[in-house]
Amino acid sequence: MRVGVFLLGLTFVALGLALSVLPGPFTIPFVLLGLVVWALEFAWAERWLDRARRQSRTAWADAKAHPWRAGLVTSGGILLLVVGLVLMSRYDLLNHAKSVIS
Repeated sequence: MRVGVFLLGLTFVALGLALSVLPGPFTIPFVLLGLVVWALEFAWAERWLDRARRQSRTAWADAKAHPWRAGLVTSGGILLLVVGLVLMSRYDLLNHAKSVIS
């Protein structure tokens, strides 16, 4: 049973980490889901999950206390994403990367 729980949790964590190279919000939920699965069987994972919960509550409280800062950070992230996509498109970076790899 422990091996199955470990492998299932590892699958979710690995999926979350693999998605970290793509823009979007899916990295953290998969990593947290993997931690939740691991916490069913492993005490160390439960401690990590408790720490993640505390940090998320602190981050949420900070975001509510300073909404302008949270808005600036979010806007900056969106701006960087748009700039990155424009640069990728303008300079055909995907084809350059493919040619380097091949």
